[in-house]
Amino acid sequence: MAGFFSRPQTAERTWMLQFKNKTIDTAIFDMDGTMFDTERLRFRTLSQAAEELFGKPFTEEVLVGSLGLSATKAEELAKQHYGAAFPYADIRRRADELELQHVRTHGVPVKPGLLPVLERLRKSGLKMAVATSSRRAIAEEYLINANIFKYFDLCVCGDEVKQGKPHPEIFLRAAEALNSPPERCLMLEDSENGLRSAADAGGLAILVEDIKPPRPEVAERAFARYASLRGFLQELAACTPRLPMPALTEPFPQAVNQLKAGIHGFGAMGGGYLAQVFSHWDGYTRPGEIIASTGNALLRDAVNAFGKYSVRYGSLAFDQTIQRMRLVDAADDAAVAGMYRDCEIVALCLPEQAMAAQAPVIARGLAERFAAHGRSLTVLVVLNKVGGARFVQEQVAGALRERLPARQAEQALERTHFCETVVTRIVSKLSEEALLRQLRIKHDLYEKNVAAVREAALETAAPDYGIGDDQAEAISPIVSTLRDAGAPASALAPLHLILFNSETDMPLYAQRGGELLEHLRQIDTVDDIGEVQALKNRLWNGTHAIIAWYAALLGYPTIGHAMGDVRVQALMDHLLDVELAPALRAAFPALGPHLPEFVHTFRRRCAHAFKDPCARVGRDPLRKLQRDERVFGSLAMALAHGVPASGLAFGAALAVWYALHHPNALEDGECRTIREIHAREGSLRGVLCWRGEYHGQAFAGLDAGRDAALLDAVQAHFNRLLAEGEAYLSAPALA
Repeated sequence: MAGFFSRPQTAERTWMLQFKNKTIDTAIFDMDGTMFDTERLRFRTLSQAAEELFGKPFTEEVLVGSLGLSATKAEELAKQHYGAAFPYADIRRRADELELQHVRTHGVPVKPGLLPVLERLRKSGLKMAVATSSRRAIAEEYLINANIFKYFDLCVCGDEVKQGKPHPEIFLRAAEALNSPPERCLMLEDSENGLRSAADAGGLAILVEDIKPPRPEVAERAFARYASLRGFLQELAACTPRLPMPALTEPFPQAVNQLKAGIHGFGAMGGGYLAQVFSHWDGYTRPGEIIASTGNALLRDAVNAFGKYSVRYGSLAFDQTIQRMRLVDAADDAAVAGMYRDCEIVALCLPEQAMAAQAPVIARGLAERFAAHGRSLTVLVVLNKVGGARFVQEQVAGALRERLPARQAEQALERTHFCETVVTRIVSKLSEEALLRQLRIKHDLYEKNVAAVREAALETAAPDYGIGDDQAEAISPIVSTLRDAGAPASALAPLHLILFNSETDMPLYAQRGGELLEHLRQIDTVDDIGEVQALKNRLWNGTHAIIAWYAALLGYPTIGHAMGDVRVQALMDHLLDVELAPALRAAFPALGPHLPEFVHTFRRRCAHAFKDPCARVGRDPLRKLQRDERVFGSLAMALAHGVPASGLAFGAALAVWYALHHPNALEDGECRTIREIHAREGSLRGVLCWRGEYHGQAFAGLDAGRDAALLDAVQAHFNRLLAEGEAYLSAPALA
């Protein structure tokens, strides 16, 4: 077996995989047509070589007939058609040259799903081999070019066996070299000859169809049959463990798959959280690219220049780098639609009011996707709105029906899963001034680093390669070129651009449904997302806003600074422990066990929120004062279950008081609207019961009759604020 091994073998590894009720310890892969989409490329290069050397290209009959054959068998077939003088060996050599030229220029065309399959098999502990009809020189170049050589313990190649496929020798030799009985080997093939070879070897033959499906009587010999590697991956994923929620500091997977993920709205949540969710992916591989949209030209240019950025977790003094990022212009409808066309999953992180303008763009992307390939798409709706997924789906459905015939529109919608989510993390985006300051500093460091790297390269003596002079002379310019190219990369590598400050909570909760979601490592799927939404909205969102209004009115710039004030701490404790927790236990008994952790998480994040401005958390108070929103929804829930809720009523009064009196409120459009309503109506009730137009529809204010108890509770606190001002802010009556 000398010459087969690419690394030393040991007798230690005995891990196994249970696949379709069979015990597996080895996987053996054919190369062309199974792992690489090279059969079509091979057809082109063989035909071009035949035309150059013989005067006419191969017929399709000969090309298809040679699939899976060894070079000797393929030559016999060609000479049967073109005569004994046919220069097959010369044509094959020329085709090899043309194919290598293409691969070295454009890379090896890897089959979709290959990397996740290899990662799962290798991390399950299986021994792995390649059994290919290609010559070793070709096989190793392709495996190295595609960066998958590392997965395989050995290769058995066509120029190393006496009898090529469909004879079983090549699979038998690979199994024997790995000390594995064939019946414990998955043997993956795409061609009829390859399938016969694997089946006759006694292996568990896996047929992954490519150009020409085997005849039915041959296909029946397959242990399992798939239209693509992605189909095989789905069954394999069910047999390999779903990795647990990652630790924050756990590295992202090294292996990169061919999938793309999109983020429609590269704001704090999209860039500071969803990009991390996508980077962890399933724990085995990560996306080849994450595409995100932003209207900020400076941000777009900066991220694209670096190709990466970082999120800072201040409580752990940890910077996490998100790589393989590309930002597109949010105003470029074609680029945004392209995300929906090309990505496997898109996180929609836009404000509710943006959907009217963006629905037609999303519909365009879904229409293009349907026409291009028709694959299913998962859309994670991160709208901070109960029923957000349904709202987005309705908006997009209307726009899609205007673009496509009714039946096609319905088919496109059926293949799009709009998924409701709940976010459990607080993220803030750095200011543009901070970004500019970073860019200036990084620019100066980059120039110094480039100079240092080049100076070090010049000072380094020519290395001794331990080879002959002729070979050293040939290698020297290659190394020199790589060194010159590597200088800027080496200088850039230590630099990272901090764009977001984030807290540490990991899970993204999502409504169960949509197969992809079940595999993503940082997503926790639940049967009823409404319960998790209720827990978060009632426990966190309203409390967070109330604390922000209170802290701002007391003069604090951020939530973190305010938490050192006993008054702010007392209000938070009262809201969480005295009002919200008892009301939530009464309203949602099943959520009771989760409450302590949610309360603890919220307290921890507020204590560390020194980069979380009160102005950001308290913005848009009008939206938060709608009838069933975070403040009044919680207040109504508490009163309905007999829980006194003076703190929540005080919070609602604070929202209006903040809009009317805080200096920064003039910068908030909704605060200005509240001031206008109050000036016109002359009362708190006029604001809370307002029914004017709000983002294209009537504002969901309180009803003077039905909500009299809520109005009275808030009015009592507002009256005290009017009468006592700063004194009542410092000592509100909440008992």
